[in-house]
Amino acid sequence: MTSDTSTAGILRRPYLLATVGACALVFLSAFESLAVTTIMPLVSRDLDGASLYALAFAGPLATGVMGMVAAGNWSDRRGPAAPLYSSVALFVAGLLIAGMAGTMEMLVLGRLVQGLGGGAMTVALYVLVARVYPPALHPKILAAFAASWVVPSLVGPFAAGVVAQLSSWHWVFLGVVGLVIPALLMVVPAVRGMNSEPAAEPVPWALGRMGWAALAAVAVLGLNLSAEVPGVGGVIAVVALVIALVAVRPLVPRGTLTARRGLPSVILVRGLASAAFFGAEVYLPYLLTERYAFTPTFAGLTLTGAALAWAGASAIQGRLGDRLADERAVKIGASLVLIAVISTLVTAALALPAAVAIVGWILAGGGMGLMYPRLSVMTLALSTEENQGFNSAAMSISDSLGGALSLAATGLVFAAFTASPFAAVFALTAVIAVVGVVIAPRVAARIAPPESSSAEPELTHHS
Repeated sequence: MTSDTSTAGILRRPYLLATVGACALVFLSAFESLAVTTIMPLVSRDLDGASLYALAFAGPLATGVMGMVAAGNWSDRRGPAAPLYSSVALFVAGLLIAGMAGTMEMLVLGRLVQGLGGGAMTVALYVLVARVYPPALHPKILAAFAASWVVPSLVGPFAAGVVAQLSSWHWVFLGVVGLVIPALLMVVPAVRGMNSEPAAEPVPWALGRMGWAALAAVAVLGLNLSAEVPGVGGVIAVVALVIALVAVRPLVPRGTLTARRGLPSVILVRGLASAAFFGAEVYLPYLLTERYAFTPTFAGLTLTGAALAWAGASAIQGRLGDRLADERAVKIGASLVLIAVISTLVTAALALPAAVAIVGWILAGGGMGLMYPRLSVMTLALSTEENQGFNSAAMSISDSLGGALSLAATGLVFAAFTASPFAAVFALTAVIAVVGVVIAPRVAARIAPPESSSAEPELTHHS
């Protein structure tokens, strides 16, 4: 690339179409995820599918892990073009199946296919960023991705409710199809312009990693459904947790679960941040409606405030660029999330005014917006062209499994501590946030970027 190209903004040539198209794909994936949460009670009632209600949410998360691993390995072998096109095709197919579903079983099938495509698409887009954009623009494009996830949290639930009320819930799925195709077409010129020369050493198909991903997906599913099994739900959760931790080891860089300095800690902090933030966020509106008599709409505004803070902090860190070191941004972000979770814990335990938790949660959104894009930047910076797919998949898997494990654990804790369930939930997520703060300084690498850990050495070591 020429110097003029490398210093161009993400909304200038030659990146404009790629930026708009990629952000639109992220936006639509996020919108669909949030919109389904709003309409699923109506869908379940319409299709008499109460028994499959939980699976409609847990299923896409589980298949998404499989899609992430497959797309990561495929991208390392052949580049992100084919994985991106295939993942979008799967995402659209899932939307069509769900949108035309006449039974709950068919809708769940559509959701499973949709999750598989959505997970793969996320990884393919991260590899696309690494191949198309120069490193100087990575903070800005990844901040745009973060904002593309936050904006749907402001409009997705409301828009889905309006569509379902005025027309039909089917159009919440089908309507997105007509927007996905134009978004993909805008990315095509950038994909065609990528360097498609094969790697000096061909990357093998990681069939072992895909098997471990499937096992992790089953474990995630078991964790999400364990609370629905009376009597033995706790046992199922413990077994599923152990299986998930064993299965995830070959899917992330070696040393991730032991917080090895550099890339492994980057991946681990990403999962811990997701676990602390989303594990607590689910219960904050619940606390406000149960203890403080907030209406659901008013309680939801708390999450809107956090979403705005997330988007604002993402934009600020993108503008600061190298003036704010990546490691410092991660440490500040992790600390803000911890302060926020502690504020909710104190509010629940001591019956403080709701404003304490609300203001605190705005800080949490700011912390995530400051931290998440920088963790993405560091992942790409500590990767080579041969392992960008593996590491991007590891980052996304850490996100998914971190949130899933935390939500399953908080669900069990909430049911077990009937005397003070909210305080117990926030105490657990506060512990997770503390671990994140402790590990955050270790994201700084003291040595050259480590090579990607393949599944085979990891399996050999533990066999």
